[in-house]
Amino acid sequence: MHRRQFLTLSSARKAPAPAAGRTPTGIAPYTGSWGIQQLIHLLKRTMFGAAPENVNAFKSMNMQQIVDTLLTPQSDPQPPVNNYGTDSTGVAPGATWVRAVLGDKQTERDRIESYKSWWTGQMINQQASIHEKMVLFWHNHFVTETGMVNDSRFIYQYNLTLRQHALGNFKALTKAVTLDPAMLVYLNGYLNSKGAADENYARELHELFTVGKGPDSHYTEDDVRATARVLTGFRVDVNNIVSTFNTTQHDLGNKEFSSFYSNKVISGKTGPEGATEVDDLLNIIFGQPEVAKFICRKLYRFFVYYDIDQATEANVIAPLADVFRNSGFDIKTTLRTLFTSEHFFDPLNMACLIKSPADFCIGMCREYGVKFPTDFTTQYQRWSDIRTRMALMLQNIGDPPLVAGWDAYYQEPSFHELWINTDTLPKRNRLSDTLISDTGFNGLNIDAIAFADKLPNPSDPVALVNDSLDILYRVGVSDNLKNALKTNILLSGQSSDYYWTNAWNNYKGSPGNAVYRDDVKVRLQSLFRYIMDLSEYQLS
Repeated sequence: MHRRQFLTLSSARKAPAPAAGRTPTGIAPYTGSWGIQQLIHLLKRTMFGAAPENVNAFKSMNMQQIVDTLLTPQSDPQPPVNNYGTDSTGVAPGATWVRAVLGDKQTERDRIESYKSWWTGQMINQQASIHEKMVLFWHNHFVTETGMVNDSRFIYQYNLTLRQHALGNFKALTKAVTLDPAMLVYLNGYLNSKGAADENYARELHELFTVGKGPDSHYTEDDVRATARVLTGFRVDVNNIVSTFNTTQHDLGNKEFSSFYSNKVISGKTGPEGATEVDDLLNIIFGQPEVAKFICRKLYRFFVYYDIDQATEANVIAPLADVFRNSGFDIKTTLRTLFTSEHFFDPLNMACLIKSPADFCIGMCREYGVKFPTDFTTQYQRWSDIRTRMALMLQNIGDPPLVAGWDAYYQEPSFHELWINTDTLPKRNRLSDTLISDTGFNGLNIDAIAFADKLPNPSDPVALVNDSLDILYRVGVSDNLKNALKTNILLSGQSSDYYWTNAWNNYKGSPGNAVYRDDVKVRLQSLFRYIMDLSEYQLS
């Protein structure tokens, strides 16, 4: 089968090169037509793939109702369990380890693998909510790496911190992250002491987590030093898995900030009150308008488009930042404005992002309804298999390559194109080809018949091709290609649509008949394999 070279995006509609006025649309509410294309665009950007079940459930709702549903926070999931067997602290198979004592090196490695598999499973089994994608977004923003934290319990607790604040208040999230044990270990905050202030976290708090490095961000080295002094004295309790405050290690002096932060001063506080200097610090930082603009740019690049030109900065980022700031940094309010805006549904912002490995792997499993084992040991192994494939495609959840996150979300000028190269593209194609085959991938299969059966009218070959492309593609294809898919694959070269209709109806009338089943299965496997092998499948 001919496989087009994706690196040139020759057939897919790549968004125009960045230029002033790429699109004049802004954050005014979208009032255009509402149909399957708009719905699936919204689902693919806010979830991992657009599963037919989700599409069908949302079809009867209007845009506002759908967005409100997607922005509904989810409760904390059940914690990960021992799927690995021997545990040096005695945690039994099937029992959770998240509050157990710290294990030996092998046990900690096993638990971290358990955690990563569990997190992959949460994404695969996500509810009809943006919640899981926001956990990934914040993980890429407030980066920690499992290999540097090296305490599985801290790592899991950090995931909970991100979950519990994912759709809440950004300022509260920033405070929670600042004091989280995993972050205190990752960026050396637990070593930060009076007389020997560690500036590692202080620098990233400004540069990567709040005001950023934009053209109007002018924090100074003195601001970094003052911040580090504010944060002296925080420690981690490995037994209770919490952070603590050591008053004897806190810098009691006054902390002065630059004109960028209005020359504010934090007066040194003694005793337990010293811990409240964190609130004073965040009040100073969040008083700077750059915070809202920086976060809105990151949300935009993750959910809409990678490049921000002058028109987008003026028409989208600036007013969206006002919404963010005026809401008291409420994440849900800001996302609701973005996801109901005319800009979000602008045709130029559809099919313009290359899928991340998470979107590709998790989205494929969800859209096709890939079945995973139910016994926890095998289930975790299969979740791990998908996670490993994501890592081979350059997105190892739990371990971004740098504190800045994955390159594709921030590295100019390539951004999302960094996901695709001569190594990762064949790996994507091999995974999709293997899943759709009879052999499958480590016991996982795409059931082509089950997927087709979820579509509105699978007995009609024209409708089947159109409905499949609606789910699987985010870019329109030519009538010639659609006709080729129908005629060459579903009709096996025959001229009459009834050739496929008969085959499908024969199977539905006698699903236990192996001949009838194989007749439709082979053609559906060929259809979906061909669709996934084309470059359009890589776009979201």
